[in-house]
This record gives sequence, structure tokens and C-alpha cells, in this order.
Amino acid sequence: MKTARYATSRQKACQQCSVAKARCDRKERCCSRCAQRGLPCAYPHFTSVLATTTSKAESGYINLASNANPLQSFSRASGGPLLSPERDELSTQGTQDPATPTNHPGLTDHSSNSGYSPCGAAPAKIQWPNAHHIGAPLLAPALRQPDILEFSELDLICPINAEAISNRWLNAYIPIPGQSVKNYPPTVSAFIYRLLKSYTGMAIHGHGFPPFVHSSQVLGPNPSPPLSTCLSLIRICDKPLPGSENATSEILQREMNALYDRRDTSDDISLLSSFQAFLMYTMVLFFRLSQGTNPFLRQAMMNLQELACVAARRGLMCRAEQQRTRPKWESWIVAEAKRRTLFTMYLFDSVLSSEDGLPTFLGTELEGLPASASRTLWLAQTRRDWETAYNMHLAEWDEGSLCIDELWPIPQGLDQSLVAKRRYRVDSWLENLDEFGTMLYAVTSCTHGG
Repeated sequence: MKTARYATSRQKACQQCSVAKARCDRKERCCSRCAQRGLPCAYPHFTSVLATTTSKAESGYINLASNANPLQSFSRASGGPLLSPERDELSTQGTQDPATPTNHPGLTDHSSNSGYSPCGAAPAKIQWPNAHHIGAPLLAPALRQPDILEFSELDLICPINAEAISNRWLNAYIPIPGQSVKNYPPTVSAFIYRLLKSYTGMAIHGHGFPPFVHSSQVLGPNPSPPLSTCLSLIRICDKPLPGSENATSEILQREMNALYDRRDTSDDISLLSSFQAFLMYTMVLFFRLSQGTNPFLRQAMMNLQELACVAARRGLMCRAEQQRTRPKWESWIVAEAKRRTLFTMYLFDSVLSSEDGLPTFLGTELEGLPASASRTLWLAQTRRDWETAYNMHLAEWDEGSLCIDELWPIPQGLDQSLVAKRRYRVDSWLENLDEFGTMLYAVTSCTHGG
């Protein structure tokens, strides 16, 4: 009984902060530290947990005599990976149920001989607890059930000319009237280069996934195969042996060709994942495998823009977004992830054009698309939280979400009252951004001013 009182009185942190031995401000719903890292945040109820532990000890559910960290014991009991109390990452030392493997970019089963299965095959077995495992009370026998996401019926529309996306690579060779050249300052070009390079690094090193991939695509019970395969496969690019870059790139190229060939037969969520995976493969080839002079990379960019075009035709906005009503969460996830991936592709295209000494043009074909959504919406962990956040979004943005072109140069001759209104909308948008939105603003602001 003394132990129970001590645990209850001394528990001042959420599970994630407690495991990391970090200070927790215990904010309602999600503490600041978990919010910054996009981690599920929950506060364990130790009184009921210890009672459950005591009752289960005799039946062998868990060994109370062990000195192991309780969260590690819970991971063993549930078949998940161990959570290391010394750092904010997952360790793969633990038992795994081979019948129910899940996927995550940072956790590979290094005991496997092959480790990776390219070209659409099932990815290597990777240990990763579902998001609701992490967010559940410690040692609780009944885990909190996650929201069931259904991506089969999406009400999406394409408000732009998608064909212009697939022809973007021609802009540098065939002048089109009305094109506007983006004159990136050298510091902005370097900023974009380093940020996109970091996206590949975080996935390769297992530090997370790029901010254009929604957590439900990776942490859900049924992760999409193209994306989960990609996040497993690119791990071979971590510290490649000298001289092995070309062989490694050939493995990635085969998977890229397979994704491209399936572009017209994939469903909406698989097509989105294929688009994201193809973009990540292309960036890995450039940033990690030194394939900048490889002719395949130029063809890959043309294929990537075609994939983007096909994905855009399937819809870049929810119909409800256009009508200023609340869409279905699944529809919004796909639309928002597509837009973020599209914006990232355009930035990467500018990096490659700069490397080749070619001009980069303003993506006027994207005019009217919503800019990246708020941090609250993007990081919402449950349907209820997302719907609440979206209701607040509708109330705050009664004239429609901020559009990407509102971050572009202010048109000459625009009425001063409209200029002031536009700046007010940008200021409001800036109040609740995640890292991706902040990056977009930094690039557009330093390039265009305003």
C-alpha cells in the first residue's frame, strides 16, 4: 500500500515525459513536450494499474520481482518493443508476435538476413506498437481502442489544372507566357536544401517520418504498403559502404519503377502513399546516394510529376472544404497529406533546377489550394479531437482557409484595405503552425517579402 501511495503522489508527468525523465507541464489533453514531438500524450492511472499488476502477478502476467522499468514490462507483455527510459526513442530488444508485425521507419528487425523486401513485396518485420499502445495506461490489460479509419469513400475534388503539374519540368525549356521566375536568394536555396535533406535523414535514421506524411498512414493498424515498404527500404542508405551507392540506388530504382507502373490501378490511399514514397526515394537518391548526375534522377522527376498529376486528379480538396463545412476526417487526411507532399515536391524541384543552373518558376497552377493546415488539426490523435479543432477552425476562418497564393508576392495595385486584410489572415495562420507550415512561411517570406 505504501508503494501505491508513493506512485500516485509522485506521478507528475505524462507517460512519454516519465519514460524520457523529462519535465512535463501536464497541460490538458497534451503536454507541450509531446505536442512539439507529435507524440500521443496520456497520464497513467497508477492506482488501478498497480491493482491490476498485483492481481496478474500470480498468474504470470508480469514479474513484479523484476527491476525492469514498468513501461518496458508492459511492452514485453503486449508483444511490443521496449521503451528506453534513457532516451526518447524505441528499442527493438524484446519479444515480437510474428503473426502481427507492424511497420515504422525507425524500428527494424536486424536479426533478419534480408531485412528489406523491395518491389511491392511485404516489408521486413518491424516492431512498433500502435499509437494507442503508447497512449494507454501503463500495464492496463485492456488497451484503449483507436479510431477506425475508413479511406474507401473519399469526397475529394480537384480545383486546379492537374495537367500543368505533369508538364512542370518543361517550363525551363519551353517558355510559357506569364511565367514568373522565383529568384531564390542563396540563403533561401541553402535553407530548402538542408531542410529537405533532413526529411530523408529523419526517416533513414529512424527519428520519425517527414511532415508531409500523416501519422495515421504509418502508425495505424493497417499501414499502406508502398509507404511502409519505403520507410523500411531506405534504411539501407544509413552509412552505405564506399562504392556501394550505385548498387543501393538500383534497388530503390526498381521499387520506384514498380510504383510508377501501378499508378493508374491504385486506390486513393495507396496512390497517395505511392506519391509520397516515390518522392522520398527520389530525395534519398539525390541527398544520400550522390545520384545528382545520374540520368535516372531526371527521368524520376518527370515520373514523380506524373504521379503527382494522377494523385491531383483524384482530388486535392474535400468538397466540404470548398463549401466551408466540416469534412470527414479520413477525406481531410488524404487531401492535406497530398497538398503537403505536392508543396514538398515543388521545393525539391527548385533544388534540382538550381543544381542544374536552370530557372525555377512560381507554381501558379497551385493557386487556390489551401496552405498547410494548423498544427492542432494535423496532430490530432482522435476523431473527436480533430472534429472539435475543425469546428473551431470553421469559426475562425469563416471566409475560407488561407490559400498558398496568399503567401506569394502581393499583386501590384491591390487596394490597401485588401493588403491589410491579407496580412491579417497570414498573421492568424502563423499563430498555429507546425514545422512544415513554418518552413513554407520562411521560404515564401524570405523570397517574396510581404
